[in-house]
Amino acid sequence: MEIGVQLPEVEREVRWPELLEIARLVEARGFDSLWLGDHMLYRGDGRPERGPWDAWTTLAALAAATERVTFGPLVAATAFHEPGLIARMAAAIDEISGARFVLGLGTGWNETEFEAFGIPFDRKVSRFEEAFEIIRRLLAGERVTFEGAFSTVRDAVLLPPPARRVPLMIGGHGPRLLAATLPHVDAWNTWYSPYGNTVEGFAELSAGIGVRKSACVLVTVDGGRGERPADNPVELGRLREHLDALAAAGADEAILVLDPIDAGAVGRVADVLF
Repeated sequence: MEIGVQLPEVEREVRWPELLEIARLVEARGFDSLWLGDHMLYRGDGRPERGPWDAWTTLAALAAATERVTFGPLVAATAFHEPGLIARMAAAIDEISGARFVLGLGTGWNETEFEAFGIPFDRKVSRFEEAFEIIRRLLAGERVTFEGAFSTVRDAVLLPPPARRVPLMIGGHGPRLLAATLPHVDAWNTWYSPYGNTVEGFAELSAGIGVRKSACVLVTVDGGRGERPADNPVELGRLREHLDALAAAGADEAILVLDPIDAGAVGRVADVLF
C-alpha cells in the first residue's frame, strides 16, 4: 500500500513557508504522495471563517519544490473553473513536476463557497458530467468540440501537447457520478467520513469499484488538537495495524489526514510507519 499525506486545508491559517516545510518533510521522510484540498471559504459551522490558499497556484509551486512524490488536488471541483482551463493547468503542472501529477476531480459540495464566489450550485452532477468529458478527452490528446447545456468548446486542443495522459482520480460515491467516470479514471478516492473511518466501512463502500482504491484516513497524533473534529479517529499507536487491515480490505493507497497537521506530526507518523 502507498501512503500519502494531505497538506493543511482549513484546520488553521498556514502560510506558504510552513506549507512548503511540511511538503518537503513528507517527501524526505518516505511518504509516497501529498495532497491538497480545493476550497475557497468555510463559514457558519461555529468556527471562525477560514479558507486555504488557491489550490492550483499552490500545486504549481509544489510541482517545482518537490522531486519524488506524486501529488494532486483532493479533489479539484470542476465547478470552479472552465473545463478546458482545468485540462491546461493539469497538463502544465504535470510537465513542471516531471510526470508526478494526479488529477483528482469532483463536483464540489460546500455551498458557502459557491454562493460567495458566484458559482452555480444547481445540477452539480450534470455540470460535472459535461466538464469531465471535456477534461478527460483533452488530456487524452483529442481535439475536442463539445456543446452541452453548461459547457462548450470548439476545436479545443492542448498545446504544447502533454508528455503523457495525466492520471485521473474521481472523488465521490453517487451511482451516476461513478457511472460517468469509472470507465475513464485510474483511481477512486473516498474521504474518511463516508465510510466511518473503519476498515469494514471501507470494504463495504468500495465493493464493486474496479479501479485503484484510495482511502483517506483520519489520524490523531498524541491525542490531536481537535483540528479535524470527527468521530472514530485512528490513534497513531494503532495506525500500522489499521493500514495493514485496510490494505487487506482492498485499499491501494491511504491518504493520512493528520490532527494536528504540522511538521512535528508528520515526523511522528513517519517514525511509526517507516
